[in-house]
Amino acid sequence: MPISVENLPDQSLAIYDDSRLIRLWRNWLPVAGTVPLDKWLRHNLRELASSPVVTQATTTKKSKPYAQLSLSDQADLSQAMNNALRFQQLACALEFFYQAFCRTNDRPDIDWLEWDEHWQVRDVNALSPTAFWYWIQLRLGGDQPRQNQAQLRDAQERRDFLKNLLDDNYFSQTHTHFLWIGLRPQWVALIAERKNVSQWSDEHTHLFLQQQTTTPPLWLRVQKNESLAGICAHLSAQGVNATLDAQQGIYVRGGAGVNSTDEYKSGLIEIQDLASQLIAQAIDVKPGQKVWDTCAGAGGKTLAIAARMNNKGALIATDLHEYKLEELKRRVKRAGAFNVRTFSWNGEAPLRLPKEIAQQQGFDWVLIDAPCSSSGTWRRNPDARWRFDEADTQELIHLQRKILLNAAPAVRKGGSLVYATCSWQVSENEQQVNWFLQQHPQFELQYQRILGAPELDADTMFVAVVKRKD
Repeated sequence: MPISVENLPDQSLAIYDDSRLIRLWRNWLPVAGTVPLDKWLRHNLRELASSPVVTQATTTKKSKPYAQLSLSDQADLSQAMNNALRFQQLACALEFFYQAFCRTNDRPDIDWLEWDEHWQVRDVNALSPTAFWYWIQLRLGGDQPRQNQAQLRDAQERRDFLKNLLDDNYFSQTHTHFLWIGLRPQWVALIAERKNVSQWSDEHTHLFLQQQTTTPPLWLRVQKNESLAGICAHLSAQGVNATLDAQQGIYVRGGAGVNSTDEYKSGLIEIQDLASQLIAQAIDVKPGQKVWDTCAGAGGKTLAIAARMNNKGALIATDLHEYKLEELKRRVKRAGAFNVRTFSWNGEAPLRLPKEIAQQQGFDWVLIDAPCSSSGTWRRNPDARWRFDEADTQELIHLQRKILLNAAPAVRKGGSLVYATCSWQVSENEQQVNWFLQQHPQFELQYQRILGAPELDADTMFVAVVKRKD
C-alpha cells in the first residue's frame, strides 16, 4: 500500500511543541547509547517535573512539582522520545537527502545501503533539535504549522519535499522502506533469512515490519487462580487502562502504573510480555518435578514456572548477577513461592547438582533463556536497535554455545532442555539449536518456533525444546 502523510497512524502531536520535550532531548543526547532510554526517562521525567520553568508571559521561573506532571504528560513525553529514537536514522537520512536536493535543486540518486554503512548514531547531534523534531512530526503525520516548526524558515519546503517523496512511493523500495519503518537497510538480509526459515508469507513479513513502528501493550500474568474479568475490573477501578483479551489475557495501555495497584503489591499479578509467558509455558512442568532456570535474571519466567508447581518439587534459579537474584527473591516472596532456591552461576562450567537433584541424576527441565541481541524487544525499546552490532552478535553466539554446553549435562535421561531468546535472528536461534544437536546426539528436537509478533501484539521471541533420549 502506498505510504503517505495522510494515512499514517492517528497520533496526538501537541506534545511535540512542548518545550519540555526539547529539554529532554538535549539532556539525552550526551548519554545516548550508554543507558537504556526507559530507565533514563524514569529519572529525568521526575527531574524535569521539578525543574524551574520559564513562562513566555512573565519570563519568571516557577518551580513545577512532580505531581503536576500528569500521567498523561509522562506518557506523551515518553512516547515522543521513543518515536524519536525509533526514527532517528530516518530523520538523519531525510536531512541528508533534503540538503543534497537544495544544493542541486534536483533529487539525487543515493545508495542508501552505502549511506547506512557509514551512518552512526552520533550523526544525530549534527541536526538542530528543531529540524530533527520537525522530521519526526512529519513522519508521524503532522502537517499543520506549529510553534516549533515556525522556527524553521524552510519548514514548508521540507514538508513539500517529503510529500513529493511519498507521492512518488519513494519509500516503497526495499532499502528506503526499511529507513521509513525505523530499521537499517543493512538488516534487509537478516529479515529475509527470518522470513525464509519461518516460512512467513509476504503478508506476515509486512505485518512484522509494520509492527516495528509501534509499541506493544504491557501484558500481565495472573500469578494465582483468580477470575481474569474480576482482576481486570479491579485494575480499571484503580485507574489502570486494562483490557481483557478473551484468549490471551490482560494487557494495559496507559493509565495509572500497574505496580501501584493492590493486585501487584499482593503478588496476584506480574508484568510479563505475552511471548515471555509462552516461553514459560513451554516448560510443561508437573508439581514435584525438578527445574533449573539457568539465566533467571529478575525471575519473570521463574515465577511463571513456579505458579504451576504448587510449591511442590524444586525450582533452582541462577544468574551471573547477584543484584538480579536479589530482585528475584523479593518477587518470589511476594508471589508466595516457597520451593525456589537461588544462587549465582556464571556458565563457565557444568553446575554442581544439589543433593536432591543428583539423586535423580539431573533435572526434569532445564531452561536456558540465553543472553542475546534482544532484537525481539525493539518495539518496546527502540533505542536498543541502534546498539545492534554484528561483532556483539558473534560474541553472544559464543556465549550462548558455552551456556548450552555447560547446562546440558544437568538434564536427566528423559528430561528436556528448553532454549529461548528474545531475538528473531536465525543465527541466535535455529542455527544454535542445529549446532547443539550436532554436538549432542543424545538429544532430539521436539519443536522450535518464533513466539509473539507477528502473530501476536507482543515482543518477538524464540523457543526450542529438545529432549534427552532414554
